[in-house]
Amino acid sequence: MRNLDLSLLRNFTVIARAGSISVASFQVGRTQSTLSMQMQRLEDFLELALFHRTGSGVRLTAAGEKLLVHAEHLLAGHDEILADMGGSGLKGSVTLGCPEDYSIAFLPAVLEGFFERHPDVELRMVCAPTTELRPLLQRRQIDIALVSVPDAASGEVIRSEKFVWVGKGSEPEILSRTALPLALSAPTTLDFRAACSAMEGISRRYRVAFASNSLAGLIAIARSGHAISVLTETAVPADLHVISAGLLPELPTIGIALELAEPRPSSVVTALADHIRAVLPQVG
Repeated sequence: MRNLDLSLLRNFTVIARAGSISVASFQVGRTQSTLSMQMQRLEDFLELALFHRTGSGVRLTAAGEKLLVHAEHLLAGHDEILADMGGSGLKGSVTLGCPEDYSIAFLPAVLEGFFERHPDVELRMVCAPTTELRPLLQRRQIDIALVSVPDAASGEVIRSEKFVWVGKGSEPEILSRTALPLALSAPTTLDFRAACSAMEGISRRYRVAFASNSLAGLIAIARSGHAISVLTETAVPADLHVISAGLLPELPTIGIALELAEPRPSSVVTALADHIRAVLPQVG
């Protein structure tokens, strides 16, 4: 009887999620050449091509997509058996996606308690805007993601966050400019749309002086006094100021929701999702 090598399947799922053997090599602690040879062994064993190899990385063939579904279920079952029989708690890995401001404002407090109880769980993090996280969920390159939703009253929301204008001071001189310079995330993001809509709603002239998905970049521009930025209230660093009420138009409140890649996730993913839903509303 032929038997699949679980270590090959585990590394196959990491490569499939990462879309790159080089990225996966860092995640699993193996060289690129070792992973490439392992995948060749797996393809030879199955007598199927699992990857389309391109200059920018790899993507799954139809056979690879089918194997990924089976491999994830098999590995999840394997990890659950070890945890149950060993009586040592959860074991396995989970890849969590999160916008950068949430990772700074919430995740340390959220994750601390989880990993105290489940020290054998391996976490991988992907920080990106919601518009980039959802395709990663659809491709099963991440297991679970905190995402921003425009309707704070939606049933799927587990926490609400208010957008605020931030600058070098609460009443900075820059507000007197005819066209207010703004530092915002990319045009597809909620903060960009909220800021532009609010300014246009009161016919206030503005210009997007700096646009980036880098939270550090937006904060740096705001600190310099060169532009006003928009952040979630909890993510405002201590050295920046929320602009005084009435000086700029009101910004909306958004919701934070949790989305999963699989309808029947592994026990590790389920446990982390349950923990986040319970703890996140209380943070801060």
